[in-house]
Amino acid sequence: MAEALSIPLLDGRPRSPALQGLAAARTVTLAVPDMHCGGCMRKIEQALVAVPGIESARVNLSARRVTVVGDEQATDAERLIKELRATGFAAAVLADPRGEAAGKGDQDYLKRVAVAGFAAANVMLLSVSVWSGRDGDMPASLQTLFHWLSALIALPAIAYAGQPFFKSARQALAARRLNMDVPISLGVVLATGMSLYQTARGSEQVYFDAAVTLLFFLLIGRALDQRVRQRAAGAAENLLGLRSPSTSVVGADGKVQRVATALVRPGMRILVAAGERIPVDARLLRGNTEIDESLITGESRPRRAMAGDVVYCGTINLLASIEAEATAESENTLLAEIARLLATAEQARGRYVRLADRAARFYAPAVHALGAATFTGWMILGHGWEAALTAAVAVLIITCPCALALAVPAVQVVATSRLFRAGVVLKAADGLERLAEIDTIVLDKTGTLTAGEPRLSKAAGIADQTLTEAAALALHSRHPYSRAVVRAAAARGLHVAMLADVRETAGAGLTGSLEGRKLRLGSAGHCGLSGEAADQQTLWFRKDDAEPVAFAFADALRADACDVVAQLRQQGFAIEIMSGDRAKEECGISHIFG
Repeated sequence: MAEALSIPLLDGRPRSPALQGLAAARTVTLAVPDMHCGGCMRKIEQALVAVPGIESARVNLSARRVTVVGDEQATDAERLIKELRATGFAAAVLADPRGEAAGKGDQDYLKRVAVAGFAAANVMLLSVSVWSGRDGDMPASLQTLFHWLSALIALPAIAYAGQPFFKSARQALAARRLNMDVPISLGVVLATGMSLYQTARGSEQVYFDAAVTLLFFLLIGRALDQRVRQRAAGAAENLLGLRSPSTSVVGADGKVQRVATALVRPGMRILVAAGERIPVDARLLRGNTEIDESLITGESRPRRAMAGDVVYCGTINLLASIEAEATAESENTLLAEIARLLATAEQARGRYVRLADRAARFYAPAVHALGAATFTGWMILGHGWEAALTAAVAVLIITCPCALALAVPAVQVVATSRLFRAGVVLKAADGLERLAEIDTIVLDKTGTLTAGEPRLSKAAGIADQTLTEAAALALHSRHPYSRAVVRAAAARGLHVAMLADVRETAGAGLTGSLEGRKLRLGSAGHCGLSGEAADQQTLWFRKDDAEPVAFAFADALRADACDVVAQLRQQGFAIEIMSGDRAKEECGISHIFG
């Protein structure tokens, strides 16, 4: 068998040893605003990985960040910033990973695009007039005037619009290295300088329009690339947005104080009320509850959690208040690591991306060598330094590296973002490329073949009054089964009234009264049943001492699940199911494992 694709590629089951080790090392994220291409990424990563104690360094070009993983001493922020400064890159500690820097960067690029576009349009109009009048209709003095007008428009526009390229090239040269912005800047500066020189001596060979138009199109590419990358990076930020911004911390004196989640450290005691999200990874000290871990595992069935169990950031405490001990900082939780996996996948370099990076690595030296050879060749042929330099500048401009630098990474970023919105986290750098080699597809059952939401099954056999009374109790609970009962009552068009004296017992169920009669909804034991071989997905309802009614639940198949499986089979793929629950044959898939 060739490669097998598992959907989702990261199933996220938190109790597996592999996932428990994800957030073990210390992670530091730094902002590096001055990187612009794949060569910058490579140099930053190489410089940081060379530091003793650093396990990995992964650059996110979209957000201009680098995430470093290593031991506590090696990941000292000041030390890492010093290493990057020695490489030629300014860096700073990222105070707010979801700040407004991205939006400001977009606005800056749009302003420069507007200035370059306005200048290019006006200089082009003047150039058209000059070139149209060269058959003798326009006096030489008027042509010179138009050239000076073009210079007055182009020079300030180039100085402002070209700053992203000029700044990047200057930093690269100061660090004794080359990047793709060096030949771009050299070409623009030489074309502008030659045009100014030719204008001063009254020559016709003036190319202000070429220089400013080149910057206009380059800036459009940069602005579009940044917009696409920021939209893709937003997927990871949305995931991190599920973290609770504040946490109830129990002090040494027993007092409870509400503090920012970012200030929570391992060993602190925290309180989580029913219905709240777990703020950080923690171990339960006191309490008995159920945790909705669908965000992590994809399973719609809540997990029972008792003292000693581990709970994870972003999951929901369903039943009762709990006290827990934090085991990780906010930036080192399982949820944060999953977000970093997504960001890593967006910026990871697969087979074709690595090929583009290798080509880009040799691009700048090759272009400079080719430009120098062109200048030398024209000089040897006796064309003079002006014609030779003009030809060399043309080589630098024509060989613009935008497509090489941006096309392949942009495609990977967009594809990774689309997969994430579909519920698939791609954490292998060459995962997209390996799709062409697979012959077996392994489907996760819950949330992939099924809707991932429990529904009341065989509801037709439950009387309207029974369903109404059960839903009146269920309204007071956030448990997925309770919500399923309420949805079933609403779908039948029943009027469900809110009860006033409902009590919820963690891990057991709900108790209330209606017209003097006691109502109970919950487990078999909660409803007074013993010795029942009740299915884990069955909820019981009982009124006083009447015969209890069982509510069975099922996770229904998606409407298009079987059609998709049939289409995949027609394309020659073998289909299997991977499930942690008691899966049965679905859509004709008989090969099931867990």
